[in-house]
Amino acid sequence: MEAAEAEARLLLQEARESIEAARSYRRELQQRLRGLHQAREQIKESATLTRDVLEQHFSDLKGTLKKLLDERLMSLLQEVDVIEQESIKPLDECQKLIEHGVSTADDLLREGESAVDGDVGQQNEKLCNFTKKALHIQLDSLPEVPSLVDVPCLSAQLDDCLLTILKNQIFRHGTVASRPPVQLEEFVEKPGGILVRWCKVDDDFIPQDYRLQCRKSTASHFEDVYVGSETEFMVLHMDPNVDYQFRVCARGDGRQEWSPWSVPQIGCTTLVPHEWTAGLEGYSLSSRRNIALRNDSQSCGVLYSKAPTYFCGQTLTFRQVLSGIETVGQPDRRDSLGVCVEQQNGFDSLQRDQAVCISTNGAVFVNGKEMTNQLPAVTSGSTVTFDMEVVQLGPCSNEGGNFKLRVTISSNNREVVFDWVLDQCCGSLYFGCSFSYPGWKVLVF
Repeated sequence: MEAAEAEARLLLQEARESIEAARSYRRELQQRLRGLHQAREQIKESATLTRDVLEQHFSDLKGTLKKLLDERLMSLLQEVDVIEQESIKPLDECQKLIEHGVSTADDLLREGESAVDGDVGQQNEKLCNFTKKALHIQLDSLPEVPSLVDVPCLSAQLDDCLLTILKNQIFRHGTVASRPPVQLEEFVEKPGGILVRWCKVDDDFIPQDYRLQCRKSTASHFEDVYVGSETEFMVLHMDPNVDYQFRVCARGDGRQEWSPWSVPQIGCTTLVPHEWTAGLEGYSLSSRRNIALRNDSQSCGVLYSKAPTYFCGQTLTFRQVLSGIETVGQPDRRDSLGVCVEQQNGFDSLQRDQAVCISTNGAVFVNGKEMTNQLPAVTSGSTVTFDMEVVQLGPCSNEGGNFKLRVTISSNNREVVFDWVLDQCCGSLYFGCSFSYPGWKVLVF
């Protein structure tokens, strides 16, 4: 009896497992159906958009070509008019002179015939006057009439090779690509931002520049966030838990036009942005409180983050940015950039216990002790990064020596790696900075 019940329970369990497997299989198939639907919609939407772009472009091109041809035709017709007018003008003047001569000759003929046929008593006087008049008119002087070979004979020279050139250019004008030459590859969450990476997917395409655009989910237009030759960019000033849409294109080597846009993708960061603590005398903050400027106040102390927003496994970046005309402030051995377990007031530097930091001269301090390894000095434009991972020595407790972090500090393409032993577990850390002299301006992200 017990064996039958056990067998029944086993069959029931196997049936339930099969049902769950069938449900999971159905969910996977439905998800793939949605993927196919999205792929089909993308093909149809991109094909419709491409048709609209092609039709609009060639419509504009035809309008522009017609306008250019009309302008050229008008210019040539005006040139014909000018040549015709300039060439006929002297002929008109010559015609007037000849017509005047014909009229004069007609008058002279009538006068001569009257003198010859007149009364004998008046004939001598009329003949004398007629003769004098004929001599005065110079009947042997005739105006010069140009021969046909000496006057313009207008014609139009139209080179038929233009049609061949246009035909060849038109047939090569425009291409249809099945996919863009570059695509978005990866989104890496950062505090208050996203590190966007992209890659070239067309082996025959040689990129010169890339162009990354972004828009908030509530916005209607994309905006440029990066143009350059790099294949990744850190997009800052992003609201946490808000979707942003990204797209990228490229410009080929030696070309002016940009390639088609990549398939837009959604990126989002769940990490709150790093912020400096406001209100500390000696430091001025930007509107987003991610940039701290050491002002000319005599007050000296450590500026901490607003909250312990740095977590192990992330990369914390400090970047020295220009402050107006100045480059950086005067260095001091107490100057520091780093992270710590907790805020401790009353110190003028992070070179203390429960903190790791780098000074502006490149020295590295762990719990207030200077290491033998040294990094390059922090100067204008320098970037310093902190990376940490947990190395557990034993059960996490508040008793000393059971928690260790492996720390990597990088600066100007050099790095140091060391283990930082703590007395307690730390899920998150504060960051901070201290500068003795004005002019230092630090961006944190």
